Amino acid sequence: MAEICPICGLPKDLCVCKQISQEQQRIVIKLEKVRFGKPVTIVNGIVANDKELRKLAQALKSLCACGGTAKDSKILLQGDHRSKVRNYLVSVGYKAENIDVE
Repeated sequence: MAEICPICGLPKDLCVCKQISQEQQRIVIKLEKVRFGKPVTIVNGIVANDKELRKLAQALKSLCACGGTAKDSKILLQGDHRSKVRNYLVSVGYKAENIDVE
């Protein structure tokens, strides 16, 4: 017998909770200068568990060909990759209207 999602009540293979939550999240992508004036792209506002956040960070690091990490529910990427990150998040399923680039 199929497992039932506790949130939406549908079977796990038909569950739409993840898609709905992706469309409703408010994401902020900003650039900050850290030690020695180095630029860092910070992606904040993604609601996901640790494993999913790390997986998304790994995909972004591969796409941007840079180093980075996922910690404290933020993704940090070395360098200025705001436009690439925004385009990738839209292609993955996040709404473009809910992504703010600063």
